[in-house]
Amino acid sequence: MHTDLTQKDLKYIWHPFTQMKDYETDAPPLIIDRGEGIYIWDIDGNKYIDGISSWWVNTLGHCHPRLNAALKRQIDKIEHVLLAGFSHVPVIELAEKLIQITPPELAKVFYSDNGSTAVEVALKMAYQYWQQSNQPQKTKFIALKNSYHGDTLGSVSVGGIDVYHKLYKPLLFDIYQAEMPYPDSIETILKEHHKEIAGLIVEPLVQAAAGMLMYPTEYLTQFRKLCDKYDVLLIDDEVAMGFGRTGQMFAFEHAGIVPDIICLAKGLTAGYLPLAVTITTEQIYQAFYDDYDKFKTFFHGHSFTGNPLAASVAVENLKIFEEEKIIESLQSKIQCLKKNLEKFRNLDYVEDIRHIGMIGAVEFKENIGKNIYKEALKRGAVLRPLGKVVYFMPPYVITEEEIDRLTDIAVDAIKAALG
Repeated sequence: MHTDLTQKDLKYIWHPFTQMKDYETDAPPLIIDRGEGIYIWDIDGNKYIDGISSWWVNTLGHCHPRLNAALKRQIDKIEHVLLAGFSHVPVIELAEKLIQITPPELAKVFYSDNGSTAVEVALKMAYQYWQQSNQPQKTKFIALKNSYHGDTLGSVSVGGIDVYHKLYKPLLFDIYQAEMPYPDSIETILKEHHKEIAGLIVEPLVQAAAGMLMYPTEYLTQFRKLCDKYDVLLIDDEVAMGFGRTGQMFAFEHAGIVPDIICLAKGLTAGYLPLAVTITTEQIYQAFYDDYDKFKTFFHGHSFTGNPLAASVAVENLKIFEEEKIIESLQSKIQCLKKNLEKFRNLDYVEDIRHIGMIGAVEFKENIGKNIYKEALKRGAVLRPLGKVVYFMPPYVITEEEIDRLTDIAVDAIKAALG
């Protein structure tokens, strides 16, 4: 049965971010049957620690009983209804909870269905805001080198990783790209071009897809000051970092700032269903508020915008965060992960070790990612290195003992991969 399923997968499915020839000749897909907590099992019964929260989404682990129950309750009511001209209880409750846990300056929630579209919404929203605020010349964006904001054409336009973005450059709009040290580079751009710049978009503190590159909290503080000084919107892409990943509910909280627009997805539903939001200020919202015949409406939407099933799970997710004090419970685990990263310091070819919150990263001088992935699977862990970087982003329900186990497996897998 296993062989038959693998053959069907290779015959019919085109996997994301995957060179399919590798699957056919070297590493066929691992077919997963079930999950519970931090663990997943393949169809042969092999058990693995999900060391990367299944692409950073399963913050509360797999098959969480409260999230399962929330989904079951909602599915007997209604599975979906359009959000244009209609509403429903889960989407209202979720918007209220999101506004309650974000700073008071943030007032309006716009729903979409994934991180890329949350960013796409933010870019269009920022652009249209200036068009309707008597500054139509503000049409450009600043983004950071090594940034990743998604795979739609707008989000790719503000990306800065060649392997993902270079090929599509003829399809993209032009931006200004800031170099390290980012605040200095941004101010240089703003001094000359601020009258034409609509917004600065950043991944707060961690550029995840670039290899868990981290920058100082002070940079975020300076980004806010520069945007205020030059009258530019600050767009905060919290898709990967939101909902506790950096040790605070949102990464921007470390800097004590308030962005003009924030983008949330991934951990919003704890990995259960696709859902995203773009949250913004009353000031931005008011630039769209007028009689219909003025055509200031934000003409953007998705068929599954505000899906009731996804929203119901997201509401329960936020209740769990509050009632079980998830952020507080992470603090000892964060220190445990930091301590465990010291295991890697004396390994051959280690170039750097990075850590924030529930993220750990070990960068090597050589690209041995594929071999580490295979060796880790043999030992019972899912690690999906980013080029030369082995990283850890486990579900928050992981115990300190399981962090020890996960990092021990990684050490053994790295040693095996290095030969």
